[in-house]
Amino acid sequence: MKAAVAVALALLSVYLSLDRLSAQGAKPDPDQDQDQDRNQNDRNTHSDETEPKKKKNQPHIIFILTDDQGFNDVGYHNPTIKTPTLDKLAAEGVTLENYYVQPICTPSRSQLLTGRYQIHTGLQHSIIRPSQPSCLPSHMDTLPERLRQAGYATHMVGKWHLGFYRKACLPTRKGFDSFFGSLTGSVDYYSYGSCDGPGLCGYDLHDDEGVAWGQEGKYSTTLFTQRARKILESHDPTDRPLFLLLSLQAVHTPLQTPKSYIYPYRDMANVARRKFAAMVSTVDEAVRNVTYALRKYGYYRNSVIIYSTDNGAQPFTGGSNWPLRGRKGTYWEGGVRGVAFVHSPLLRRRRRVSKALLHITDWFPTLVGLAGGNASESHGLDGFDVWPAISEGRESPRQEILHNIDPLSNHSPEAPWDASVQAAIRVGDWKLLTGDPGHGDWVPPQVLPTLPGRWWNLERGVSLFPRTSTLKNVWLFNITADPCERQDLADRRPDVVRRLMDRLASYNRTAVPVYFPPDDPRADPSRHGGAWLPWVDDEEDEEEGKYHGVYKKGRSGKKKRKKPRCPLCKLKSFFLKLNTGMMSNRI
Repeated sequence: MKAAVAVALALLSVYLSLDRLSAQGAKPDPDQDQDQDRNQNDRNTHSDETEPKKKKNQPHIIFILTDDQGFNDVGYHNPTIKTPTLDKLAAEGVTLENYYVQPICTPSRSQLLTGRYQIHTGLQHSIIRPSQPSCLPSHMDTLPERLRQAGYATHMVGKWHLGFYRKACLPTRKGFDSFFGSLTGSVDYYSYGSCDGPGLCGYDLHDDEGVAWGQEGKYSTTLFTQRARKILESHDPTDRPLFLLLSLQAVHTPLQTPKSYIYPYRDMANVARRKFAAMVSTVDEAVRNVTYALRKYGYYRNSVIIYSTDNGAQPFTGGSNWPLRGRKGTYWEGGVRGVAFVHSPLLRRRRRVSKALLHITDWFPTLVGLAGGNASESHGLDGFDVWPAISEGRESPRQEILHNIDPLSNHSPEAPWDASVQAAIRVGDWKLLTGDPGHGDWVPPQVLPTLPGRWWNLERGVSLFPRTSTLKNVWLFNITADPCERQDLADRRPDVVRRLMDRLASYNRTAVPVYFPPDDPRADPSRHGGAWLPWVDDEEDEEEGKYHGVYKKGRSGKKKRKKPRCPLCKLKSFFLKLNTGMMSNRI
């Protein structure tokens, strides 16, 4: 018995000693432990940067942007235009009736994606043409970048028109996970050919950063809608929130549409108006298909649908801004007051019309805020978070809008303000225009089958202003009381004119130089297999600043030599001006 106890004690002693040694061997080394923690933290940090965690209550955001749709080109403003889907969505949501965009394509799109005025991006002067080495500023963050940081999947389908001379300018380098569409501003709806003047044409349909060959014959509005539905079908709405920018080419020229859409408008005598109306109907069907997909694939109940035009219509190619004054490319209300609405089950007050003052720059901070982000992290924003104004009917935080200051339209402004400079601003109820605001007629809907004639001259026949020896360059309107800009109050309220000119001068002190470079011959599609593609390597020096921000065709320091007389000079000049006018209608 004693022997058995002795053996048991010996075995216990051996076990305890081994356990002590094991414990000592397992004791962590402090330096090694710190290295392991540091490596784990690095991995966690990298994971947080590349794969942001989904936040609660992040809505899916569907932004539908149309091209050149005028104030009078939607059913709820004009019953002759058949848009049952748009009418229903607007009626069940919030119709934005005091909403402003820019007068042409590139400026509106740049302000949507950056939340900054043109004077702060260098894009004050005009559109970015296909051959120009220009795009969004490289140092500026974009809306899709901020949404991607918040955990969103970001996709764009349709028209870009924000420059593509280097790969860093492409949509997939500006925050979008995928892109399918055109890079230039005006594309054939079937062949996807795009021209930048006579003889400079190329194919313009892209899938991410490659050319999407072989799509000829497919109508672009249908093709873009199919891609949007494919994105909705393949994405899991419960996994990540989605941002989809559907930037339709319609209803921009050329006036092309399948014949079946023209038939309901067969009683319209004016051919251009008939085709234009049919194109609006293709947009309505596209929106119906997208909203159906949102319901089918489980997005709708947690979605925000925003519908907006990019600028006013061109009346002489079928569009209509009636009864507003002016057209696309002008700072009159017809050029800048946009068709827009928001439709969402998340709206607190639905089925109403909002008169809150809103601008296209406001979508950046508004959507970043909806996504759970902090818009103040993006410095220099000119937009406001207007979701409370849209959703709850609160007062808009926006009290004024700088429509633009274009110093290339004249020499640099002088103190307090040079009225010959093209500019426009709205402050409260007041709107001031200086310089040349553009074509300023009120153009009734084109109901006659002929070119503009007597019906157009009904407005032009009345002298708007008394003839004087000096050209008028200052207009003032109370837009709230006079939205059609028929009563110029500049002479009666010089105090308001001075106050708004001071605001223009204040804005101008914050402006960056205009960046409007000359065409680059390397952009020619014939050098790139027949397609419009980036032509500057990213390794090359940055083009920005090369032309010191200012360029305008026709400026030269050389003395002009006298041209020899030519009997056909006047005739050639006439056709040159005619061709220029026709080309400008394609912008």
